[in-house]
Amino acid sequence: MDLQLTGKRVLVTGGTRGIGRAIVGAFVDEGAVVGFCARDSTEVEATTEALRSRGDATGSIVDVGDGDALAAWVQKSADAFGGLDVVVANVSALAVPDTEENWQASMNVDLMHTVRLVRAAMPHLERSDAASIIAISSVSGRESDFASGPYGTAKTAIVGYIHGLALQLADKNIRANTVSPGNTYFEGGFWQGVETGNPALFDFAVGLNPTGHMGTPEEIAAPVVFLASPAAS
Repeated sequence: MDLQLTGKRVLVTGGTRGIGRAIVGAFVDEGAVVGFCARDSTEVEATTEALRSRGDATGSIVDVGDGDALAAWVQKSADAFGGLDVVVANVSALAVPDTEENWQASMNVDLMHTVRLVRAAMPHLERSDAASIIAISSVSGRESDFASGPYGTAKTAIVGYIHGLALQLADKNIRANTVSPGNTYFEGGFWQGVETGNPALFDFAVGLNPTGHMGTPEEIAAPVVFLASPAAS
């Protein structure tokens, strides 16, 4: 299937690890021009180099919890690309325990970075003929589980925010969708840490899936890229 993404201009937050990295790679493989960001300069450089032979991907060092820095990155990318067609809000603070600091981090990083990304990108999306907004929520945003505190609540708020955008922006031909992954395992990720640090929880989480295994970043990236594409209009 031709997803009609060749030359489309895409931004992905948190594009150096796990689901974000897989999303960036999938867009690049479809011929899109991709900008991604993360906080770790070493990871940004390594990801940029790894993707160089596959297509056009530009990494930047950005803390998405800093609204001004996020907006500046969006504008700089739009200027460099000649506009924007797709934005993917992927970053999460992964702040699960019920503490004051985690509530603040989840609201600022998970929820408000999504809001700020959309606000900054909107003038450019309004000029696109294939505009799409994708936010990464979580199964924890749709059902109660062990992460139902700061993390799950922020993910629920993202679902509500994007649901409203889908209605509000439909007449502008700007699509908005949320993807809510189940438990996703990757090297250096949250569930690998649980596997060694809390084996009982890991075994319980795996057991919730009748397939007997967790998802992979690539399995999440595929529907994200499809939903972002004109093929999903």
